[in-house]
Amino acid sequence: MMNDAPVDEDLGVHQSARGPLAGVRVLELGSFIAGPFAGQLLADLGAEVIKIETPDGGDPMRRWGVLHEGRSIWWSALARSKQLGAIDLRTEEGRSVARKLAVSCDVVLENFTPGRLETWGLGYEELSALNPKLVMTRVSGFGQTGPRSGEPGFGAIGEAMGGLRELTGSPDRPPARASVSIGDHIAGLFAAFGTLAALRQVEQDGRGQVVDVALYEAVFAMMESIVADADLAGVVRTRNGGAIPNVAPSNAYPTADGRMVMIAANADAIFARLANAMGQPELGNDARFSTHIERGQRVAEVDGLVAAWTQTLDYGEVAGRLADHSIPHGLIYQAPDMLADPQYAARAMIQRVYDATLGVEVPMAGIVPRFTRTPGEIRWPGAEIGAHTDTVLNALGYSEAQRIALKASGITQ
Repeated sequence: MMNDAPVDEDLGVHQSARGPLAGVRVLELGSFIAGPFAGQLLADLGAEVIKIETPDGGDPMRRWGVLHEGRSIWWSALARSKQLGAIDLRTEEGRSVARKLAVSCDVVLENFTPGRLETWGLGYEELSALNPKLVMTRVSGFGQTGPRSGEPGFGAIGEAMGGLRELTGSPDRPPARASVSIGDHIAGLFAAFGTLAALRQVEQDGRGQVVDVALYEAVFAMMESIVADADLAGVVRTRNGGAIPNVAPSNAYPTADGRMVMIAANADAIFARLANAMGQPELGNDARFSTHIERGQRVAEVDGLVAAWTQTLDYGEVAGRLADHSIPHGLIYQAPDMLADPQYAARAMIQRVYDATLGVEVPMAGIVPRFTRTPGEIRWPGAEIGAHTDTVLNALGYSEAQRIALKASGITQ
């Protein structure tokens, strides 16, 4: 269902999409992170993603994070490879445009508070009556049903209610958070995954459906066995610092040159190899440390033994010994480490995309996962508000006079 209309080449936009999702057309509604991140993932793999923003300011993410020349650097990545249309959905004329767009798409991806699209006549029942194959992926704080479904929700609330915050940080301090919007991104991953599953179902029986992703549920789905631990064993897991309960050694350890190296040697055979790397092979045969269960009962002691070894050596020597003995390890990276790392470079995991608005090349994460036959691509960075409105409307059959009238009335930009 790809739009064959020409695109403004001055913006660096082209339609020769590659990737396994080339030919899939997605209408992205909503703002902030979870829904747009799902849209980014789909666009990375070749989907034609048309993102609709409000003409008066656009997505708030344009102003979030570190700014360069007054615009978010993050926006270049979050809105990459998307066609950006500015349409006021608060007006009937704007909703009419959105309705035409929606029924021409394979997917509508939205993250409004449940009920908002229904009040605009853009709910799934209305749209699927016009396009029975339509998939609507809905991301919200609490899902489309239940006593809190009508409430707004952010990723931080999902992290709290999903259990992640209670497990993050040191036990003698209040819950901490990862310094990225991890809850939103987890939900975005589930949204993209669910969208693909629903599209596969359309191929089988020709019928679309709603994909319902709740932020707290997406986080909770990653929380391993914490509920079973409490319900069946009476163990209520809480913060444990850098360690994992009953798993050792698996932590960050200091080196003599002030670095922190992550070592994961909790499997019995790997621990035995670590003992050799440490020059203490007897630890691998010591009954107190030779099995996963025994080490799990002595996490602090095991971590102390490993730290006592690592802090006598510079990181380079620690890493060399660990590599020689096939021990999973990695330096605790900051951004400059990533930019300099040969593994990142070998897999083109950091891609530099020229952003004409910022006037610089913006380094951003490459595409995950990689495909051997149909790789995705970053086609262009996030553009200005309404950069592709005319392209989108032209593809829907709006004449030049109609497009000018819509823009003059403030309904589009």
